[in-house]
Amino acid sequence: MNDYELKQEARRERYERKAEQLRSEASRLHDQAHDMASVIPLGQPILVGHYSEGRDRRYRERIHNTFGKAFATMDKADYYAQKAASVGTGGISSDDPDAVKKLREKLAELEKLQEWMKQANALIRKHKTPERQLPALMEMGMSEAEAKEVLDPGWCNRPGFMPFQLQNNNANIRRVRQRILQLEQAAQRNVTREQEGNGYTCREDAEENRIMFLFDGKPEPEIRTLLKSHGFKWSPTRGAWVRMLNSMGRYAAERVREELEKND
Repeated sequence: MNDYELKQEARRERYERKAEQLRSEASRLHDQAHDMASVIPLGQPILVGHYSEGRDRRYRERIHNTFGKAFATMDKADYYAQKAASVGTGGISSDDPDAVKKLREKLAELEKLQEWMKQANALIRKHKTPERQLPALMEMGMSEAEAKEVLDPGWCNRPGFMPFQLQNNNANIRRVRQRILQLEQAAQRNVTREQEGNGYTCREDAEENRIMFLFDGKPEPEIRTLLKSHGFKWSPTRGAWVRMLNSMGRYAAERVREELEKND
């Protein structure tokens, strides 16, 4: 795995650990609430007017709140488990140093699919009957089940791949080609650059694909608010306030620098 993939794997593991810790805490809270409830005799009502009424109500409320915390903690555990499962499923990231290579592989698959669908449609037009179309499609590599599915007229009342399927796939081909072009152009112009300010450094890090602010110490609350308002987030691993290195990131950094210089 490359550095980006290693970071993704580390992120997935962090989410899984967090989910497991929360599940353990939820189980502990549930057991605690159950133990608290077990001291109340089954069906025992609150004795209204008795000297113990207030204490009993407060105790039952604590039980209720502890069960509530257990359920809320389990919901958080499920949230982090879902985040762990979703790591790496969002497509090819621009942060991945192998993004262009992976996009070219994806492009080749899409182009192959486009030709495959066009070839299948041509064979269906050439062979007029299902009895001749089925073996023709199987000869081009389809299984019998796949060929029968392609020949099923369906709701369009016609066999083969529909025009919208070819159009959608063609649109994906154009989109992937555009992304490859953008990433290649970005790689050519992106070099690591730094601009020094009073107590801070603004860095464009091409390798990290981030634009970031580094401060000599912890910035004042108003500066942290300024950074957050322009989309910068604190990254403990980098020791910097960061966002994606793109045109919007550069624009946001310029606005932040203008405010920082104005306040000096």
